[in-house]
Amino acid sequence: MSGPSTYQPQHPALKWLETRLPILGLVHSSFIVFPNPRNLNYFWTFGGILAFMLVAQIATGVVLAMHYTPHVTLAFNSVEGIMRDVNSGWMLRYLHANGASMFFIAVYIHIFRGLYYGSYKAPREVLWILGMIIFLLMMATGFMGYVLPWGQMSFWGATVITNLFGAIPLVGQTIVTWLWGGFSVDNPTLNRFFALHYLLPFIIAGVVVLHIWALHIPGSNNPTGVSVKEKQDTLPFHPYFTVKDALGLVVFLIFYCYFVFYVPNYLGHADNYIEANPLVTPAHIVPEWYFLPFYAILRSIPDKLLGVIAMFGAIAVLFVVPWLDTSKVRSANFRPLYRQFFWIWAVAAVGLGYIGAMPPEGGYLIVGRILTVYYFAHFLIILPLLGLFEKPRPLPASITEAVLGGGAPVTAGAPSGPQTK
Repeated sequence: MSGPSTYQPQHPALKWLETRLPILGLVHSSFIVFPNPRNLNYFWTFGGILAFMLVAQIATGVVLAMHYTPHVTLAFNSVEGIMRDVNSGWMLRYLHANGASMFFIAVYIHIFRGLYYGSYKAPREVLWILGMIIFLLMMATGFMGYVLPWGQMSFWGATVITNLFGAIPLVGQTIVTWLWGGFSVDNPTLNRFFALHYLLPFIIAGVVVLHIWALHIPGSNNPTGVSVKEKQDTLPFHPYFTVKDALGLVVFLIFYCYFVFYVPNYLGHADNYIEANPLVTPAHIVPEWYFLPFYAILRSIPDKLLGVIAMFGAIAVLFVVPWLDTSKVRSANFRPLYRQFFWIWAVAAVGLGYIGAMPPEGGYLIVGRILTVYYFAHFLIILPLLGLFEKPRPLPASITEAVLGGGAPVTAGAPSGPQTK
């Protein structure tokens, strides 16, 4: 999509570098003149926001690791020492802790946008799968990071979640023992989680490079879902989309800083300010908010093994969405039935998050089971059937027509239409 670089350095030193390591030409072709559909809205700024948050999390995490002690008798006090004794340590800790939540807020919006506008459809299946791999790595990193403060919720959350692997037939208990580094959540567990929590963000950064590479082959999707047909359908990334991304990032940072400086503990749990005690079980064990929908699915199934399968299945089904959606039209803007079902699914997903924070009893349990059934039915039943029975609205002939108007629309069923190019 981006084609060969047209970058021509003028300075002799830059010419020397470009002939030996054409990194400036790569940046120029990928982030300066790279053509993007001219109708991208602000939902497309979340890719840049996520890249910024990844860098911010790595930077703050590296500094925090310099002062953290991964030992069960010292971890809790080392975190308190960071808050009280390290210069600006309180800010670094709150930037990192709330940054994890901001990272997940941005990635959930990014995923919802992809599902709404059909960004997973051909030829972007590999791009979508790489995004889901990043999501999985983020979840693993976030879970292990939650354990490091070694508060009550850290300890018991680790105990509950790692015990789930024991439900796997034959190898389950072996996996649990390996995760623990022994026969209970203890010092080896904390050491392993610290090492992996430090390592995984760099692996995420590597997969992000592949994700961007996969994006630059077919180019970005757009709100109409119509493929680029003419040069006038696109605009160069700079300055048009760098300015748009910068504005989106500034607004997001204001939101982020509000939590850091005004309500830094709002998204956390009060029990995590109590040092871990294996002899005292909290009244209600809950994970971080960004795991709550999957936690609700786990608790909705009465059988432990089936619950674990359903929880991981809720993520696994996202990997195969490109093949479950049988419609030839990408964007929900032209799919009236899909748009309605999408918003029902979105409400169900948010509802599962709420149910995950509630006790698994009474009406909460019943509602959780109903929402779990709908979550899977949306992907496994509704999406395949909609492609067969839904009648989409006519598509614009090009992105330019969608932006400026004029020209005759192309019907969604046209075999040579822009959806299939």
